[in-house]
Amino acid sequence: MGAVITASVRLREGLHFTAVANSGRPIELDSPHEGNTDLAGPSPMETVLMALGGCSGMDVISILRKKRQPVTGLEVRVQGVRGDEYPKPYTEIELVYRCAGDVDPAALERAIELSRDRYCPVWRMLGATVDIRYRYEIVPSLDEAN
Repeated sequence: MGAVITASVRLREGLHFTAVANSGRPIELDSPHEGNTDLAGPSPMETVLMALGGCSGMDVISILRKKRQPVTGLEVRVQGVRGDEYPKPYTEIELVYRCAGDVDPAALERAIELSRDRYCPVWRMLGATVDIRYRYEIVPSLDEAN
């Protein structure tokens, strides 16, 4: 049997929940449903996109560092398209890797492929039912304004 990970979510008010997993680090979850505009945190569906970007981003940066690529920053932008009918799962997801530094494009491409095909469990789970595409940009630096 593989590693066991546990999580719990506890109602705070409205649709605001506090979630805690094995790490012990809480995150706040909320929903704009019921007219809520003062959100305490992202929605569960937003966290799915963040989990994919974070999981793959961690893989890619780790692989690039092992390949001794001069990477100075990495940002993964993730956009999901949801279906029209409930439960409105994601039908398409696009990841855009913005990699800063004088990185070899072939090394970046291979790092993304390894994340997709071998290392990122979030991508593996979502990819079974969602069309996931990616592209990348190599930039001199990451500008917080973009």
